[in-house]
Amino acid sequence: MQEIIVHLIYILASILFIYGLKLLSSVRSARRGNMLAALGMLLSIIATLIDVGSINVAWLIAAIVIGGGIGAASARMVQMTAMPQMVAIFNGFGGGASALVALSFVYEHLLKMQGGVPADASLAAVVGRGDTAVTVALSLIIGGITFSGSMIAYAKLQGLMTGQPVLFKGQHAVNLILGLGMLALGAWLAYFAFGAHSIALMAILLTVLSLVMGVLLVIPIGGADMPVVISLLNSYSGLAACATGFVLQNSLLIISGSLVGASGIILTNIMCKAMNRSLANVLFGGFGAVAATGGGKSEYTNVKSGDAEEAAMIMETAELVIIVPGYGLAVAQAQHICKELGDTLEKNGTKVLYAIHPVAGRMPGHMNVLLAEAQVPYEQLVEMDDINPEFKNADVALIVGANDVVNPAAINDPASPIAGMPVLNVWEARTVMMIKRSLSPGFAGIKNELFEYDNTMMLFGDAKQMLTKMKSELQELLK
Repeated sequence: MQEIIVHLIYILASILFIYGLKLLSSVRSARRGNMLAALGMLLSIIATLIDVGSINVAWLIAAIVIGGGIGAASARMVQMTAMPQMVAIFNGFGGGASALVALSFVYEHLLKMQGGVPADASLAAVVGRGDTAVTVALSLIIGGITFSGSMIAYAKLQGLMTGQPVLFKGQHAVNLILGLGMLALGAWLAYFAFGAHSIALMAILLTVLSLVMGVLLVIPIGGADMPVVISLLNSYSGLAACATGFVLQNSLLIISGSLVGASGIILTNIMCKAMNRSLANVLFGGFGAVAATGGGKSEYTNVKSGDAEEAAMIMETAELVIIVPGYGLAVAQAQHICKELGDTLEKNGTKVLYAIHPVAGRMPGHMNVLLAEAQVPYEQLVEMDDINPEFKNADVALIVGANDVVNPAAINDPASPIAGMPVLNVWEARTVMMIKRSLSPGFAGIKNELFEYDNTMMLFGDAKQMLTKMKSELQELLK
């Protein structure tokens, strides 16, 4: 009866996970989907405790306090602008947990052998399931790569290390050798690991190689590709959890891990299409390595700059203003003042929309999250394919901290590194206002010819300060 109850709860939790994931596809229903998925996780924990039976209460309370404390503190203390870092580190925790479960399984096997179980059989034969040893190896490989790779992604996003690609001679060859070494060790662990010492050694070596591989896979990836990296690492964490589910013979882990793995891969593919690049090019291309040297001021000859007063005067008579948020909006934490400026325009009868590019920011949906925090109405957030036809009707396209996603070179220059990448057609608006600290390039490290367009006015300065001045000037005009 207990086993039946546990499986019924697992089925209910799986349904909540699936339905919650479906609701996440819409900004309007995302919060409800997140709550349903959280309820599914609570049911999963309860069912697992029932399945385990006797458990040390002290360890249980300690786990709840530590885990719940970290989650609550993160939810309350982490700024929305730091959400990409938090997602990256949580991905790493998921992968690390899967690797630890696999290592604990190996340790349990060692105890069995010391207790008299025959030592002349492989790990798979000892536990009686041929698939178990394979999934142990997969858990160690994927979990280790996810953990260390996510920590590097976190360090890049947090500014603890350079966000530029880190490249060295023979990098691909080293990765290939490490990959082949992991496969060899995984096969040895799964099929040929005789005796306690060889099993322990193979598992430890495999874990170490996986951790090194995770570092080497992420360091050559630049900041512009972080949305893809985060999606991919999220998928890895799901695959690691799925493999762990096979190790533990836990159906819920298999289902939930498969959901995360599949959805992460789908999202990664969407991100790659949004940049018109292959996943291989993202992972191995070292894109953005020239960012430190490209796009200097001397490259521009026809740049017109303005101030907040000029911008407000143009906006006063505008009927349609399309705001284009980018990573600079997040860095300046300007989402709230951006919303206030939009509210001021609406009070004057101006229609305000927000153009959302799929890879703007440092994680999928980054701009949606920031603007939702500022309580921008969902109906004003318009995806790239739907907003592009509207630019030709717009009086003003206000770009706040975006660069590469509005660069006309993607369309006009076949030799450009971003050629073919879908971009927002902001230049079709009557007036383009671009808030930027300087003429420095975006993460692609290339010149943005939009800066020199006749209808472009550069507004140099911090995004939050500039938007605040624009709002004040506009309010003065509307008195």
